[in-house]
Amino acid sequence: MIPVVEDILSIDPAMRFAAIIDLNGNISEAIMKEGKTSLKTQKEEEHFCKQVALRRKMRKQFDKSLGSVNYVHIERERVTQIVVYPKRKTVYVTIEPNIDIKRKLEIVHLIKKKTVHL
Repeated sequence: MIPVVEDILSIDPAMRFAAIIDLNGNISEAIMKEGKTSLKTQKEEEHFCKQVALRRKMRKQFDKSLGSVNYVHIERERVTQIVVYPKRKTVYVTIEPNIDIKRKLEIVHLIKKKTVHL
């Protein structure tokens, strides 16, 4: 899984962090991009990943009426968070917030292409 995470981080210089999470919220692989500093402690990161898995299960309840989730995009003051749902894993990335929204959408598309097999 390390090559997949490294491939995701290489998509754009603004990428900060990438993780592949199992359906129970356990981190299968995670890498902070070289030269970047984590905005959360390791314990906070692990807790957040558990919450990502929980939210995925909650969103699944609405798939029948609303359709499946394409991706989740959260804009914060200091970071952009994106979550993508391949079949058996969840991909969570953080990106510098100051890049153009069109570029962020391109990044989502590239992540989905790179993780379709997960």
